[in-house]
Parts: sequence; C-alpha cells; structure tokens
Amino acid sequence: MKGKQPRLRDQVHAVIRVNHYSIRTEKTYWYWIRYFIRFQQMKHPRDMGPREVNEFLTWLAVHRNVAAATQAQALNALVFLYDKVLDKPLGEIGEVIRSKKPRKLPVVLTHEEAMQIIDRLGKTDRLIASLLYG
Repeated sequence: MKGKQPRLRDQVHAVIRVNHYSIRTEKTYWYWIRYFIRFQQMKHPRDMGPREVNEFLTWLAVHRNVAAATQAQALNALVFLYDKVLDKPLGEIGEVIRSKKPRKLPVVLTHEEAMQIIDRLGKTDRLIASLLYG
C-alpha cells in the first residue's frame, strides 16, 4: 500500500532545508509557487509544465508590469519547484515576454543646483550642508 504523498508545502519546505536555503528564500519561493498555482486555477504543478510556466511569466510582464528582477525571481522559484521538489525539470519553456520596466533612477541635483540651495541657507546650516555635500 502506497503512503500518502506529503503536501506540496511540506515537500518544498523539506527540500529547502536539505539544500540549506535561507528562510527568506523559502518564503519568497513559496509565495511565487502559490501565485503560479492560483494563476492556473489551482491545478497541481505536476499536472502542468513549460507551457503553463511560460503563460505565467508572460502574464507577469504584460499584465502585472513587474520588474525584470521580479520576473526572474518567479522563474527561479518555479525552476526550483520542478527541478528539485517534483524531480521533473522544466527544460525549454519557450519565448517569454521579458519585463522591460526600467529601474527607478534616483533624482540627483547638479552641482549648480546644489550650490544654489546651499547659498540660500543661513550661516550655520550652510556650513553643515557644505560639509555634507563636499
């Protein structure tokens, strides 16, 4: 008589522990695995494959407008699931529309703009700002 298969969550947890992944990685991977399963109307991952992973990753880029790093994180979680947990490597998942959301660049003042602001400060504040800026 074959024993009952452990829940997917417990399988993921066990493999994470055996491979010495961090708790943070475990939480992140489980988040993406659950998201994937929900996206595919609660089908078990063993009943899906590269096509469904491709659909999910493309949907993240096109409809959720996630950053490229976020899309890559989701892919890593699913590759881990199929390769290490289900022992069913994904192989080629086909062409995925990649996120093109650029990183947000910080706003930086030009030297002239910084000097204009510093010049408007009082004597003590100007000294402090000049030291911090310089």
